Amino acid sequence: MTVLAVDQPMARAVGEKTFYPLAAEKAYGGAMLTLNTSGYAGSLTAGERFCGHNMYQVDNSAGSAGDKNVEVLIGRYTLEVALVGLITDVGQPVYASDDATLTFVPTGNVFVGVIKNYISATKMRVEFRPLEKDEFLSAVRETKSDNYTVDELDSGKIIYVDTDAKTITLPATDAGLRVTIVNLGSYGTVAVTIAPNAADKIMGNDITSADDKDLINTKATAQRGDFVTLVGDGADGWFIQAMRGIWARET
Repeated sequence: MTVLAVDQPMARAVGEKTFYPLAAEKAYGGAMLTLNTSGYAGSLTAGERFCGHNMYQVDNSAGSAGDKNVEVLIGRYTLEVALVGLITDVGQPVYASDDATLTFVPTGNVFVGVIKNYISATKMRVEFRPLEKDEFLSAVRETKSDNYTVDELDSGKIIYVDTDAKTITLPATDAGLRVTIVNLGSYGTVAVTIAPNAADKIMGNDITSADDKDLINTKATAQRGDFVTLVGDGADGWFIQAMRGIWARET
C-alpha cells in the first residue's frame, strides 16, 4: 500500500544496495517496497516479500514494468523509526502496513525486521531484514479479540490474541492437528487461556498434566510474542511442541 507523497529521509542507514526493476508506478525515496509475483519492486503489498527501502525517488508511472530501476537497501540494516512500543519489545518482530507505517500486528501486514534498540516510547531502532521471514514462517494467520474455539480448519495456523482475559478452546484431540497461539499484547496487559477438552491433557515442558486443566499465559509476566505450539496425539490430549514465556497449568 502506498501512502508516501514525498520522499522520506532515512536516519542512520547502514547496509548494502542493489537494483530492482520497478513496476509501472512512482516510488518515493524512503518507501518500503515489496516484490510482486512477476519480480518487480513496487508499493508495499500484503502477501508479498519486503525487498528493502527505496533510496531515491523513481517515477515509472508513465512507462511499463521494468522500464526503470529502483536502488534499494538490502541485507540486514538498521534505521531509527517511528513506532510506539515498550523497552520490553526489543527483539520483537516488526511488520509494515503500508510503505511508511510500522506495527507489531502481523495479520494482513508484511514482515520487515526486528526491534534492536528502544529509543523512546515512540521511536525504535529496527534491524530491517529484506526477503526474510519471521519465526513462524506460516502465512496462515488470524487475530482474535474474543473467545475462540479451534477446529480442524485451524490446523497449521498461527492464532494471535490481542485482548485480555480471552480463552482459546481446543477441540477433542485429533492426531496431528497443530496450532500455535501467540500473545500479541504489550508487557503485562493480556492474559491468554488455552482450554482443552474435558477428557484431554496438555502435556510437556515440565507441566504436570491432568484432564481438563487450562494452560495460562500469566498476565503479570506476559510479554508480546509469548507463544505455545500444541500438537494433538489423538489419544490423551495435546503435546507442547514449542513454547516461549511463562505459562502455568490451571490449579
